[in-house]
Amino acid sequence: MAEHERDQCDCFKGFLIGGILGALAGIFFAPKSGKELRSDLKEKGSEMLEVLEEGKEIYADARKRAKEIIDEAKNQAKELKKEADRHLSEARQKAKEILARGEKKETEAGEKEKVVTGGNET
Repeated sequence: MAEHERDQCDCFKGFLIGGILGALAGIFFAPKSGKELRSDLKEKGSEMLEVLEEGKEIYADARKRAKEIIDEAKNQAKELKKEADRHLSEARQKAKEILARGEKKETEAGEKEKVVTGGNET
């Protein structure tokens, strides 16, 4: 999970850096005067800061949502484990009761046999 998140972060960083470098290359190779170039640089820098801020917000929101989903999944897993443990405990108790009834019936059958045969072992 953390590795997948790191890959997405690296991809986003690469995209952002590539965009910045492409914009700078376009500005520097455009035939403009120094004043126009500085104005364009300032404008593009402001745009890049806005994009960067938006990217940070999106990343923070996605991270928060992912944490909420993971926490909810952990809580559900705990609840499911508790329920499974409860069912297992009930099943064990029922098995013990059935076994005890079976042993009781076996004992009763042995006593009836002794009564019928008159207690003589053959």
